[in-house]
Amino acid sequence: MATVRHSALATMRSLITPEGVDLQVKLADAGTRAAAFLLDVVFIATAAIAVTIVALFGVRGLGTDEMQPLFIVWIIAIFFLRNVYFIAFEAGRRASTPGKRIVGIRVASRNGAGLSVDQIIARNLMREIEVFLPLSIIAGRSGMGVADTLTTVFGLVWALLFALFPLFNRDRLRIGDLLAGTWVVEAPKRTLMEDLSARQDPVAKTFQFSHAQLDAYGIAELHKLEEVLRRDDYFALRTVAETIGRKIGSTPQPHDARPFLTAYYGDLRAHLERKLLLGNRRADKHHR
Repeated sequence: MATVRHSALATMRSLITPEGVDLQVKLADAGTRAAAFLLDVVFIATAAIAVTIVALFGVRGLGTDEMQPLFIVWIIAIFFLRNVYFIAFEAGRRASTPGKRIVGIRVASRNGAGLSVDQIIARNLMREIEVFLPLSIIAGRSGMGVADTLTTVFGLVWALLFALFPLFNRDRLRIGDLLAGTWVVEAPKRTLMEDLSARQDPVAKTFQFSHAQLDAYGIAELHKLEEVLRRDDYFALRTVAETIGRKIGSTPQPHDARPFLTAYYGDLRAHLERKLLLGNRRADKHHR
């Protein structure tokens, strides 16, 4: 029992929000991350096969010489497909790909702020060097009939070294995570969005916010506020409510912390979505 408790504590990390609240996240284990990656590869491969079949129907009747340039275009298209897949999903509100969502993990910034697009691009483009580049070289040479044992062994060792890198550091970081300043953490599935959007709490309905008060924060703080509400820790809720209250000129009572934050979350989310439709959504509270 003590061993299990020690193992659980060893994977806990402090994630300090801009408001100074420690969210205490749990790092995802290597097996879970591998399962998520394999699921994502299956989804990407399925999409790639569908695209390939459609493309083959469009180029029927072309000779070998005419097909070679199209093969290069196909390789580039698949490169963009897999990178757009990872980047687009991780840049979303859940910060996770479909594979990560299925196994219950997500990407988080190690500095406690919201994930930036630069971080997401860095960690995912690094995966090309870690995994897809060596495997592409092996597959390409095999397809041309010039594969040799040395190239195959080199490519496999390259991919294996990068794949095993998370096992040799305490935070289980890929090279991409190390460069981007990110973690992959557990994200237990909980129903939150529906409750917040519906505003069922009668106390929450009493709070109203002006455009100026909602302009005080951006999408990064919205994500952090969601994390605080998910955890439902009284002291964290009270601290964040006091911080936001001071920022926007409101004074919620301690016992109203959760209704206040629920109301602010719902209004801020709607406010940011309206601005997004107009092409003007703030990345965080520092962005103008």
